[in-house]
Amino acid sequence: MRNRRMFVLMIVFILFVAVMGFSIGDRKKLTWPENFSLDSTAFVQEWIYRPAGYVSGLFKDLANLHAIYKENEELRKVAAAYARDSIKYNFMDAENKRLQEKLHFTERQKQLYNYEYKIAQVIAVNNDPYSETIRINLGSKDGIKPNMVVVTDKGLVGLVNRVDPFFSSVMPITKLSETSPDTKAIAATVLGKETESFGIVDNFHTETGKLTMSRISEHDPLAKGDTIITSGLGNVFPRGVVIGTVDSSQVGDFGLTYTATITPAADFDHLTEVFVVVQMSDMGESGQ
Repeated sequence: MRNRRMFVLMIVFILFVAVMGFSIGDRKKLTWPENFSLDSTAFVQEWIYRPAGYVSGLFKDLANLHAIYKENEELRKVAAAYARDSIKYNFMDAENKRLQEKLHFTERQKQLYNYEYKIAQVIAVNNDPYSETIRINLGSKDGIKPNMVVVTDKGLVGLVNRVDPFFSSVMPITKLSETSPDTKAIAATVLGKETESFGIVDNFHTETGKLTMSRISEHDPLAKGDTIITSGLGNVFPRGVVIGTVDSSQVGDFGLTYTATITPAADFDHLTEVFVVVQMSDMGESGQ
């Protein structure tokens, strides 16, 4: 009995749908029950679809976020590697240029005056005005001796005044004083005018940061802008080491000679590497 009723209901439902289909196909307007039915179905479909679409989009966005995160991580690694390699390259490039300049400097000086140059690292600088010294990482084990001249590729730094087995102390020319028995005056001349020019660099003025060159003849061709170099006289400072540049010249204290103000060539505020000049006589003694 139940199956018969179910069967009848199904037949009725099918006929109802068929009749609605035909009636809708023939009509341009729907009745309000039909409109209500269709709108309700659409509302339910929209209500179900939106959350489903949202959830689906959420999972898709999460997947995209994961992919973007991985991509950003890779980009960060690439950027870090690039920065590291860039810094390394810049450092190596700068170091290569710096060493090339120093090599050219030493080779040029060797060819001119046949000295040996030992490169040293500055490990400490004592700026105490009463005990101003520079410490370097070469000592007696490296053939360093007292009174050896220390220079940079720019100019004269000073003299070695104490030697230990592995380290040495350098007295800079900024300690030069005509009244001090611990400093040695420098016999100097003008580059390009060696046979006509002569003077003594014997004093440094802390207030101005300048050197004084005295005992200059009134007929000396020295002029502002000239480069002052060691003359080699006195057998302490080798010939041809740049001391500085002439700022000005004036009549000396007694009116018989002139003095000149010299700007040191070496940069004492940024000493990192220096050269110890080994003369032929020192090399000969080392070999004995």
